[in-house]
Amino acid sequence: MIRKILVVIGVFVFLGGCSLAPKYQQPRTPISDTWPQGEAYGDTQSVSGIPTAQELNWQDFFTDQKLKKIIETALDNNRDLRIAALNVEKARAQYGVQRAELFPAVDASGARSEERRSNDLIDPEASRNVEQYNVDLGIASWEIDFFGRIRSLKDQALEEYMATEQARRSAQIALISEVARTYLTLAADRELLNLARFTFKNQQDSYTLILANYHTGLATRIDLRRAQTQADVARRDVQYYIQLAAQDLNALNLLAGTQVPEAMLPNDLSSVPPVNGIWAGLSSQTLLNRPDIVAAEHRLKGAYAFIGAARAAFFPRISLTASMGTASDELSGLFGSGSDTWNFVPGISMPIFDTRVWAALRVSKADRKIILTEYEKAIQTAFRETADALAVQGTIDLQVAAQESIVDAATETYSLSDERYNLGIDGYLSVLDAHRSLYAEQQSLISLQLAKMANQVNLYTVLGGGGGPLQSAK
Repeated sequence: MIRKILVVIGVFVFLGGCSLAPKYQQPRTPISDTWPQGEAYGDTQSVSGIPTAQELNWQDFFTDQKLKKIIETALDNNRDLRIAALNVEKARAQYGVQRAELFPAVDASGARSEERRSNDLIDPEASRNVEQYNVDLGIASWEIDFFGRIRSLKDQALEEYMATEQARRSAQIALISEVARTYLTLAADRELLNLARFTFKNQQDSYTLILANYHTGLATRIDLRRAQTQADVARRDVQYYIQLAAQDLNALNLLAGTQVPEAMLPNDLSSVPPVNGIWAGLSSQTLLNRPDIVAAEHRLKGAYAFIGAARAAFFPRISLTASMGTASDELSGLFGSGSDTWNFVPGISMPIFDTRVWAALRVSKADRKIILTEYEKAIQTAFRETADALAVQGTIDLQVAAQESIVDAATETYSLSDERYNLGIDGYLSVLDAHRSLYAEQQSLISLQLAKMANQVNLYTVLGGGGGPLQSAK
């Protein structure tokens, strides 16, 4: 009989039940297959030798050795990324717990009991004290998954685990992007600080000269105050950019998870080498490989599996309790001849009137619709982010070129205005206006250069670059 029980259990374990989950079909993408076309986007066709973002790992995309070292440090020490990795471990363990429900849990137990009985309840010759020893090996209330309920829950846990792994990749991409953006912002603010200091020195010298002319009657009081105003503006900007640079460094230290040495920081934006070029790809369908979209699809597959579990709740649940062992009234009698015991208790239960199972099925179907909508929204968001980055890429070079021309013209205008003032042809107001314009245009040029470099990083990010396995930078 014991052999028959073991055979029955083995058959139940290795013969999986049917699945009631609906068959998964990948939804149609709610975006155009091609990238946006138009004046803003320029030429998005393939260029020989230029890889896509997902073909280029971040160590090859970035060329600044200082930045690559900081990114490596952040990948090792950043707490948000560490939490994402721990969430993957947690999801893997939860999947293991759910998968284990498919198999019976075998427990061993041993017990000793002693009982003293009433004389009124026993034969006169029987002993009032009864002693018993037993050892058992068995399973308790193991649900046999005939209709795939447990298997569907296992599949849902697997999809959740895989989605969590993709979320870790998304966190890695976001971290690399944020480190690079903060690094570039620090470089730009330091360059703006250098410009403000240079401007302050020049304006302070001009103020000193006009102050001397004022004392000799060669300059008016209004010229003196105008020169002081411009010097004070530059002095204010010096302190402002000192503040911004300090805040940028604080943000970079937080991202890196440790104090970044001064030797690894950029001096200014012009000292940061450009990144390598990337191509967006022929089709927008490449976005489906972005980790956040892959994670959304795994969650959608999990919702399909959960519907299978909800459907299986309408069918009978078959459970099995069985054990085998040995029992004796003496410890030395255990495992002796004739002391073997066993029990075999199959059970079945089926919902007859339980509105909860219908409600649970409606919830599972609503969850699928919600997660499907979230999946479609993730694709649309990715398309919009990429289109925005391509629009910047298609126009930023002309913006920078135009701004450089403006700075050249403003520089010459300031030089001519200063010369005409020194010759007594114009008043100091023309010099002041020319310098104010030059200072503002120089700041705008640095901001545009930052926007160009930051957009290159952003395009790499929104196309899913940087999510590959961690490797040491060369």
